[in-house]
Formats: sequence, structure tokens, C-alpha cells
Amino acid sequence: MSVFGKILILLGILFIITGIIFYFAGDKLNWLGRLPGDIRIEKENLKIYIPIATMLLLSLIISLLAYIFKRFF
Repeated sequence: MSVFGKILILLGILFIITGIIFYFAGDKLNWLGRLPGDIRIEKENLKIYIPIATMLLLSLIISLLAYIFKRFF
């Protein structure tokens, strides 16, 4: 059970850091949902948004951070 507690603490710290980044640098990150490769369909009464490129970029960053964390700890 202590491993589960450590994971929850690390996830909480990660959420806090992410929140601080978005709070202080939110206006500089407006490109994040508008990358080439993100599908956006807007019609009269229909809006569809599929952020494929953004999801790939975030997945790459998270995988890289997990690899670095695992390598050093």
C-alpha cells in the first residue's frame, strides 16, 4: 500500500506543477491546441476537435520524462 501512496503523492505534485505552469504561462501556451495535424471541423451547429498532433507531442514529452525519471531513480 505504501507504493500506491507514493504514486499518488507524485501524481499530486505533477498536477500542482502543471497547474502552476498553466497559471503563469497560459497566454504563452496558446499554440498547444493548434498544432499542424490537429483536426478541427467547425460548421454552423457542429464543432469537432481532434488534437492528434498535440496528443502525440504530449505523449512524447511524458514518455521522455518517465524514461529520465526511471533512469536516475
